[in-house]
Amino acid sequence: MELGELVGRRPFPAAGLLIGLTRRCPLRCAHCSTGSSPLAREEPDPGQLVRFVGSFTRENRPDVVLLTGGEPLLLPSLVEALSARARAAGSRTALLSGMFFARSRRIPAAVLRAVGKVDHFSASLDAPHEREVSRTDVFRAVHRIREAGVPVSFHLTGTGADDPYLADVTRAVAEEFDGQVPSLVNEVRPFGRAAAWAAATRTAPEPGSVSPCAMAAWPVVAFDGTVLACCNQDTVDLRPAPDHLRLGHIGSDDWAAVRRRALESPVLRMIRTVGPAHLAARSGVPSAGPSYCDGCRSLGSGGRAAAEADAVASGAAGALLDLAAARRGAADGPVGVVRRHGCAAYAPLVVADGAVLPAGGGGSR
Repeated sequence: MELGELVGRRPFPAAGLLIGLTRRCPLRCAHCSTGSSPLAREEPDPGQLVRFVGSFTRENRPDVVLLTGGEPLLLPSLVEALSARARAAGSRTALLSGMFFARSRRIPAAVLRAVGKVDHFSASLDAPHEREVSRTDVFRAVHRIREAGVPVSFHLTGTGADDPYLADVTRAVAEEFDGQVPSLVNEVRPFGRAAAWAAATRTAPEPGSVSPCAMAAWPVVAFDGTVLACCNQDTVDLRPAPDHLRLGHIGSDDWAAVRRRALESPVLRMIRTVGPAHLAARSGVPSAGPSYCDGCRSLGSGGRAAAEADAVASGAAGALLDLAAARRGAADGPVGVVRRHGCAAYAPLVVADGAVLPAGGGGSR
């Protein structure tokens, strides 16, 4: 599975599942959205995770399972077990790593074995990571993984299109891998350890404006096993979770139940189709907080917002609206998805034929 395939499925509800295997990580990157550390101990029960992924069937499964953390490769045996169960049902697995293991000249056997079981491997690389693991070490490890036959990519993060680090690292990746390895380029978000210094990039929209949220499409397994409809880290960590964004728990629910709630909730359909600000305005719910995501969290599962969503987005008509919104979000392919949700200037890098930018750094091809 190539990076473009994975990103291209992002707008489609329940087409993917994100799993945070652990909040532990050997690195202490200054921009870590999850606030992970070597001492963190939050992680879902592994037996419950295996059972949950084992509940996939050929007829009812996500297309993609993304394993992340913290650092998922601290649990290589669990990565193997989850990948095997996902593959048995026809799902493909991708893994995002901070590359702690690259500091060794040889990739540990257990890590290489686990990586060999996934369908896509992505390496995080950015200025904070490079203070922990050198670029040379990361490149060497990615070459080794690629030689093992696993499709690879880079997850690059910077402060924006004008960040000189992004211009430098994208050129370095293109030169090192002859333009054959794609990259997903994002901007630092003010979550986790970056909350104290990173600038917010998405403020509250105008009241009533239509601003759909594709990030409410894929269920997310949080570090305590709760399944959320949203990947915003503040929402994933918030307890109690907002009722309208809580899809269940891996200890008591299977994939079929989670998928049904994700697809059939009228409130979630409205969030994905027109956005939380529009739903709030239609239902007369005052928006709480300064940001887009604050407004979403304040909607609630009952009362006026739920009643309005039921009236507009329940049943077959609501399902059709939801599908139409997903198709609009995917109309321009993976490059279009990244232009809307990542660092737009570097969006072409998400596919291999866009992996060499014009001279001068970012910009559309």
